[in-house]
Amino acid sequence: QVRLVESGGGLVQAGGSLRLSCAASGTRFRINAGYWYRQAPGKQREFVAAITRGDSANYADCVKGRFTISSDNAKNTVDLQMNSLKPEDTAVYYCNARIDSFPKEFWGQGTQVTVSS
Repeated sequence: QVRLVESGGGLVQAGGSLRLSCAASGTRFRINAGYWYRQAPGKQREFVAAITRGDSANYADCVKGRFTISSDNAKNTVDLQMNSLKPEDTAVYYCNARIDSFPKEFWGQGTQVTVSS
């Protein structure tokens, strides 16, 4: 069964850093596009960052210059390096990915990121 497994969330002080990782398991096929979204309490899920094959990256304006999305083809992961974290970055972060040979997208279970002031 194909799954996306996220890791790396936690509690950090404002100004700190965290690195999230999203790994595709149960398949030999590669992730060809990876996305990170987040959802804060009482708010809608919002786009954070995306990376496509060829390493073209896009970011939400609120994280530009602070977050970096990357992919590791050997590990079949999509990572999100988050620096200069702010309390408003507090949310559950979700990975979304398209995988070669699969017509549908996949979602991870979410990982909590809490930034204290």
